[in-house]
Amino acid sequence: MEALVEPTAAKGQPAIDAPPVHFNFAAHLFTLNEARSPKPAYIDDNSVTTYGELESLARRFASVLTKLGIHPEERVLLVMHDTTDLPIAFLGALYAGVVPVVANTLLTPADYTYMLDHSRARAVIATDALLPTIAQALADTSNEGCVLIVSQPQNADLPGEHVFRRMIDASTLRATPWPSHADDFAFWLYSSGSTGKPKGTVHTHANLYWTAELYGKRVLGIREDDVVFSAAKLFFAYGLGNALTFPLSVGATAILMAGRPTPEAVFAQFTRHKPTIFYGVPTLYAGMLASPDLPQRADVRLRVCTSAGEALPRETGEHFTERFGCEILDGIGSTEMLHIFLSNRAGHVAYGTTGTAVPGYDIELRDESGQPVPDGEIGDLYIKGPSAALMYWCNREKSRATFLGDWLKSGDKYRRLPDGNYTYAGRSDDMLKVSGQYVSPIEVEMVLMQHDDVLEAAVVGVTRDGLMKTRAFVVLKHAEVATDAFAAELKAFVKARLAPHKYPREILFVDDLPKTATGKIQRFKLREAS
Repeated sequence: MEALVEPTAAKGQPAIDAPPVHFNFAAHLFTLNEARSPKPAYIDDNSVTTYGELESLARRFASVLTKLGIHPEERVLLVMHDTTDLPIAFLGALYAGVVPVVANTLLTPADYTYMLDHSRARAVIATDALLPTIAQALADTSNEGCVLIVSQPQNADLPGEHVFRRMIDASTLRATPWPSHADDFAFWLYSSGSTGKPKGTVHTHANLYWTAELYGKRVLGIREDDVVFSAAKLFFAYGLGNALTFPLSVGATAILMAGRPTPEAVFAQFTRHKPTIFYGVPTLYAGMLASPDLPQRADVRLRVCTSAGEALPRETGEHFTERFGCEILDGIGSTEMLHIFLSNRAGHVAYGTTGTAVPGYDIELRDESGQPVPDGEIGDLYIKGPSAALMYWCNREKSRATFLGDWLKSGDKYRRLPDGNYTYAGRSDDMLKVSGQYVSPIEVEMVLMQHDDVLEAAVVGVTRDGLMKTRAFVVLKHAEVATDAFAAELKAFVKARLAPHKYPREILFVDDLPKTATGKIQRFKLREAS
């Protein structure tokens, strides 16, 4: 294998071998873990799955896809809760050369209809609890002939032949992996854009390898004896690395939880399964610290934690470390780069900053003309590294604006401190990042204005205790309905029409909105007033 030279090799560390030209990431993992057949790979809400069972089930599912007539490079949409079925489906698809498209499980039927049409998925695998939503999406799609496969953790009395585990049980092992190239299409993740339309971000087999080698092993320091738990779900780029790529690359054990990662649910995992690595987000860490049920240090086994999705407030990191004696490695990644490329390091954490570049990645801050900015000044964040996506599927305009030769323009604003650490300064556009997920203000405003009593609306982000929250300014047709009860009604109205994380956390009723001479809403004035 070809050895890479600096900067992939950090100072004091040997260079990392690149994957061979012909490389299938699923087969790579199965080979790595041949001697760990009896060891638990996954512990979910209902079962324990060993490394040997994981390989067998995934290779059987690869045969299922072939029997269904799904060919290499064709897509399958995965709308699945975090159970072991999701890694089985993901790895089985990779093994067969089929492209899994991992989708957020909290979206609306219209969102899934768009993804089915856009990806031209030949099949959709959905957890049984999500069937009403997926059934509506399939009824509305123009993608004819898409097969619905139902995943149910208990594999109980579901009718029909297309039941995930039932199909696997009836299949034989696929003998050999599809002979993928390291740069072949491997999988997609959808990333929201400023228009609110998700973008199909196309990643390769090698990209998974690089995130494990550069961040998982060299920054996180994940080991074979670790037990890991990610609050971020597998449908996030962050969660996919946390609970699949990294643990399976070293033979660790991953805990999966299908339900919402509330503080109480996370505490139950901490005390029951004793994870040594926990991957969270700032909002969750703050909620955990505020909970009266927060465990004592002696009740957990945490040795390192991570945070991503938005900037971690300094106070939150300091209080967590004081409580548990465990550092949080705050970092930033993106769907386009697949995982974290800028991070704090164990033993060198500077809370309030995002740390420094992960080995193997280059970082530049540039002004509007593309020139480097000096330390202390805010610039647009550009990244260069081996895990960058290839493109946005069928979106040439956005691809050309984001993937600039070797460099990727992130859309984030940053400032570099004299000590080399980077600090987050916000998004380059009006997109808001709430609880680690992007929210389009325009999309929320349009839904608010669908209500019969709403005349106009504008949505901005406000920072509370270091965390981003959404605030809606609403002009009503009839001022007398401006009550707390009506504000709650509007929140419920948005929740019923958009993914849950998109509803405005605060609603203020105003007489009018500030506008330019041409009628455009001046959101910066609303932010300043907040």
